[in-house]
Amino acid sequence: MSQLLDSLAPWVGRLCGSIALDHGSDAAQETLIQVLRDLSSLRDPTNLRAWVRRIAMREAVRHAQRARRLEGDPLPDRLPSENDPALDHDVRRVLHSLSPEQRAILVLRDLEGYSEDEAAALLEVARGTVKSRLHRARQAFQRRWQR
Repeated sequence: MSQLLDSLAPWVGRLCGSIALDHGSDAAQETLIQVLRDLSSLRDPTNLRAWVRRIAMREAVRHAQRARRLEGDPLPDRLPSENDPALDHDVRRVLHSLSPEQRAILVLRDLEGYSEDEAAALLEVARGTVKSRLHRARQAFQRRWQR
């Protein structure tokens, strides 16, 4: 179990952090707890990463939505890349202004490179929903970036 957690933790942390921003570590922890708790229900061990990814996406969106409702979703202190502080601040500002669902679809499609079908399965929505969310998320990011 320790080896499994050690191998999954950095990857889950990146996924959750990209969506839940400042609450990514909480979402990652909840993901790993659920993985350990429900591991016996995994039918095909070759699907482990897909199964974990689905749990991580759901937890990250849930944490981001809760943070937005309760705290106004403050900007995170930092992003993984600190090469250009001004650029990092602008990216944080734009990401902060997007909904958790928009951040999730942008991460899955544009950063992680998943197909529409894969993103739909991970987010548990229809393929058409992925297409429309992605279109709206890209437009929203672009509009806010130009401000």
